[in-house]
Amino acid sequence: MNSEEEFYDAETGLDSDDSCEVSFKDATVYDGKQTSNGSTLSQNGVWGRRTTLPAPMFSRNNFSVWGFLKKCIGMELSKITMPIVFNEPLSFLQRISEYMEHTYLIHKACTLSDSIERMQFVAAFAVSAVASQWDRTGKPFNPLLGETYELVREDEGFRLISEQVSHHPPISAFYTESLNQDFVFHGSIYPKLKFWGKSVEAEPKGTITLELLKHREAYTWTNPHCCIHNVILGKLWIEQYGTVEIVNHSTGDKCILNFKPCGMFGKELHKVEGHIQDKSKKKRHVIYGKWTECMYAIDPKVYDSSRKAEKKSGSDAKKHKQVSAVSDDSDEMPEVQETVAMIPGSSLLWRIVPRPPHSEQMYNFTSFAMSLNELEPGMETVLAPTDCRHRPDIRAMENGDIGMSLYKNCPDIY
Repeated sequence: MNSEEEFYDAETGLDSDDSCEVSFKDATVYDGKQTSNGSTLSQNGVWGRRTTLPAPMFSRNNFSVWGFLKKCIGMELSKITMPIVFNEPLSFLQRISEYMEHTYLIHKACTLSDSIERMQFVAAFAVSAVASQWDRTGKPFNPLLGETYELVREDEGFRLISEQVSHHPPISAFYTESLNQDFVFHGSIYPKLKFWGKSVEAEPKGTITLELLKHREAYTWTNPHCCIHNVILGKLWIEQYGTVEIVNHSTGDKCILNFKPCGMFGKELHKVEGHIQDKSKKKRHVIYGKWTECMYAIDPKVYDSSRKAEKKSGSDAKKHKQVSAVSDDSDEMPEVQETVAMIPGSSLLWRIVPRPPHSEQMYNFTSFAMSLNELEPGMETVLAPTDCRHRPDIRAMENGDIGMSLYKNCPDIY
């Protein structure tokens, strides 16, 4: 396989670069607007967003993952044709829009007069933006060149547009603005995927920018690395790790967040710790929590004192309790030790919204994700023909028709 081969969503791919020019105008759309998909029409005539998908996800138990992946060790997966059974029924452009699930954190930051306090909520937003990846082990469909996605959420106060702007390499760009014109949020992402035998690593290259217009501030950061473990055998689980540096280019303030790797004993699983410093590099606040759960802010002195006491009590406990280590050869998910223990004096910045009870049967989607591919009444007449919602392969998978999804992914459709 040479370096020019591309990363497609089915075992049949596009034949050439020219075939990647998108035209969805002739695509058959299965809109799935039946009562079974969870959408409701309220008494005032407003169409309610659906709370479930038209069909539960299919079983991957009969598919040999190793049979496919054994030839991919050490390779960048953006150069490999991927079987469609790895997918979830969303385009990567729709997946990007999940950054905005906790937009209220940006609105909160806009109302604050102190730049350090604003940074707290910007940092919480940066963490919350990756929270939807928890247990999301399905791969989104790759956007075609020129594919777009538009989302307007009046209840959350934003509108978003995203587009696949490059095919070699695959680059997705997005732009979001507040309906109140108090912020804009934009960036471009070039995801690089590699398979390492037991795991798949995703490196989300690209800078993200948040502008708070009232305060004339611009914040930038990059997302942490993501790793999916147990892709061959066992239960799939996700780990986020790496350092995220959020910079306020107007004031010089910084927030440095450490997404901790799992570690030998699993004690650091999902943990995020960091601090906010002003332009003189004085530490002003400590930020801590889990990207799967919640984030807190606290005074640095109080935090340090608490951690010293915790280490002392922990060393005493080790004298009476033997802790079994996870083998170096194991890729099993360690047992989650505990929820986030709030240190007295902490301020809660963000807490994750519980997923719907049927989420596990629906690709582990959040309530926000459930609605992203929905075609509401009248929407087809105003959406661009290149919008993700018109893709028949994604629509077929959402409706539980894997055979049709594979067929609709073949070259003659586009």
